Amino acid sequence: MTGADLLRSLGVGPSQLDPAPPWAPRAGAERLHLSHPCALCGKPARATVGVDTPRHGRRWLDRCMPCLIAITPRGGPRAPLADTLAVLREAAREAGATVPIRTDES
Repeated sequence: MTGADLLRSLGVGPSQLDPAPPWAPRAGAERLHLSHPCALCGKPARATVGVDTPRHGRRWLDRCMPCLIAITPRGGPRAPLADTLAVLREAAREAGATVPIRTDES
């Protein structure tokens, strides 16, 4: 996903973001010492990254941790639901717990 695609998916316009310098090690870490709001919710940002946009150049995307976590793609293969349920049932049995497991699948 390009920087422009990321901003578009978040509903953030590049012109709303501060200009960022060309890529440099630790540039984002230095920015976090300053006070910047999360581009999504306005709370204090704790994560920042430079994103390249076609017409606006490189921009800072500042996010708070809850927004960063909420929008970070979770990759990797997904286990079949039956396998996941089997693991949960076995863990509950080993712990001696009665755990109701509900799914939206029949």
